[in-house]
Amino acid sequence: MKPITSVFFILFTVFAIGQTKVKDTITRRASIGFIQNGNAVTFKPETPPLIPIAGAPKPSYSYLWELGDGHYSKEAEPKHVYKKKGTYTARLAVTNNYDNGKPPATRPKKVVVNDVTDNNYKDIASIADQNGFAVLKNCDPIPEQEMVVVVSYQNLENYVSSGKLYLFYNEKQFKHNNFELSDFRTYAGEREIKENLVAAVDDLDDSNNFTAAAESNFNLKKYRNTTTEEDLDASLLDAHKTYHNVSVLEFDNADPGETRNVFYTFKTTPEMIKDTSATVTMRGIFVPNRSYKNHKIKNLEMEIVTSHDPNKMGSNGSFMNYRLVRFKRVNFKTRFQNNGEGPARKIRLETDIPDMFDKKTFQIESMYPECPICPKGEEPTVSCLDTIIKQKQIIFTFKNIYLPGTEQKNVKEKDSTKGFVKYSMKFGEDFHKVKTKSRTSIIFDKNEPIITNYATTRFLPGISIGVKAGYNFYPDLDKSTSYFVGATISPFKSYRFYWQVEWVNALNQYNSAVDIVNETRVNANGVRQLQRTTTMTENKNINWEVPVLIRYNINNYIGIGAGIQANINVSSEQHQNIKVETFEGEKELILIDTKTTANTVKNSFSGFNTGLLFDLTAGFARIGPSLGARYVINFEQNFNYFQVYGIWKF
Repeated sequence: MKPITSVFFILFTVFAIGQTKVKDTITRRASIGFIQNGNAVTFKPETPPLIPIAGAPKPSYSYLWELGDGHYSKEAEPKHVYKKKGTYTARLAVTNNYDNGKPPATRPKKVVVNDVTDNNYKDIASIADQNGFAVLKNCDPIPEQEMVVVVSYQNLENYVSSGKLYLFYNEKQFKHNNFELSDFRTYAGEREIKENLVAAVDDLDDSNNFTAAAESNFNLKKYRNTTTEEDLDASLLDAHKTYHNVSVLEFDNADPGETRNVFYTFKTTPEMIKDTSATVTMRGIFVPNRSYKNHKIKNLEMEIVTSHDPNKMGSNGSFMNYRLVRFKRVNFKTRFQNNGEGPARKIRLETDIPDMFDKKTFQIESMYPECPICPKGEEPTVSCLDTIIKQKQIIFTFKNIYLPGTEQKNVKEKDSTKGFVKYSMKFGEDFHKVKTKSRTSIIFDKNEPIITNYATTRFLPGISIGVKAGYNFYPDLDKSTSYFVGATISPFKSYRFYWQVEWVNALNQYNSAVDIVNETRVNANGVRQLQRTTTMTENKNINWEVPVLIRYNINNYIGIGAGIQANINVSSEQHQNIKVETFEGEKELILIDTKTTANTVKNSFSGFNTGLLFDLTAGFARIGPSLGARYVINFEQNFNYFQVYGIWKF
């Protein structure tokens, strides 16, 4: 039998390996090549072959060049004219789109400029349309991979200025940090400083001494685009409330109109995989002049992804507080990219809408290509966005547009081939605390649909504190009374299964069974007499009950549960009355003497036992008031009892 067993083991192993997706551990490398003519350098990447994904568009690379003098480019083969002689370190971040492998790793390369022969010097990347401040990324974050964030700032004043840059990251709403700052590179003498909590900005003496702001009642703000603000203390406090980490840089002597760039390299953490499809942000704050509190704010939104697919869907509906969702609009964003050889004239997005959302509250926040909403009831002749709301879908259609393709001739800027729709909705009147997901079918002209990832809506567990009070019935005890009050803790408004822990303080009173003992005694005169001893015992105790049970809500009104319970006898008092009756002769005829005595015994923490419980509630099962009945079976003694109670969960 051993050879047969070995054969089966080998076959099973081969089959298991064949069915398992092997994690890509091979490091691919790309190198930096260039052609130099004096101070004019044309860069060219040397990249490994791409690995296509079945059913996905043709794979491609996108690039972020860091040119070593503070400039950058996203072109595949940029040409750059260096202004001065010197040695420059060029870096390249390569992103593999629609590729079934890891992004290629690159090594920096030195570029030595000995002669300045070309005076056609200009900035490759411009932020002229960004209000003087921009924050961009080379790719969306993938767990355990590197990404580059570029912070660009421009002096829009007509004088030389010195100011500050803040970059906040790692939002506090996530359980674990998503980013680790591994490196940052500056090219204009920017220097890192440390600030404790929220710093005041009255540092006109440039002493780098800061005073923490005392107030903490600022309202949180949402920043979509680059905005100009005046209350720097409030903005910093808002950011510190939102993010765990911050990088602070000071800069000096920025000339009027000058643009500078700072490059940050982040390593994404493995814990990020738990939040796939969630929207994460970083926030940049630019203080153009340290003498004033005027500043600019820019939020960088990113979706956590598992692969670099420009066609994707994201949502900020992750880890929401279920108590407050009725006051919250959930944002969704569907991104797409035309990977064809020609422009797309019509793009159709068919998006699933979970039932929990109220479609009447739907509104479009922004879009690209930017165009007006199509008029109803007529065929448009100009560019517009048409929206059709169905029972379970919203269909977006870009009509009469021009979105270039990545394979189209003379298209050098890959970002021009991308578009998006951002929209928001509120929750409906009645919905359950359940995780939902939705995705989008993207159709370019008459091509086959491209299916995006799932965007997930999920809630924080939340805590519900409850109070309960009721009465215990002990069938086996005589003249028993038992009242109790207690508290419960459970997840807030759980839908089906959930855990519940309770603490109950019970005041109990009962009589033990009357003990009667008859015996015949001989007195001093040798006469036999009947003696009867009657013992009556009254018990009082304070009992702690600690149930732990799993419950299930059958519907909005009925719930059942079962679990275990610990009973702790916190204090007990036993009062005994002993009556001794003596009769003449051996029969109960003539009572000749009666003696009565009493004694009391008190104990603390004198008993502990465990048991099982079964529970039923009717009322508002998830939140609010309800009535319940419970049966408890104790393991150690015949002390089973019924419990009826009222409970209110908050």
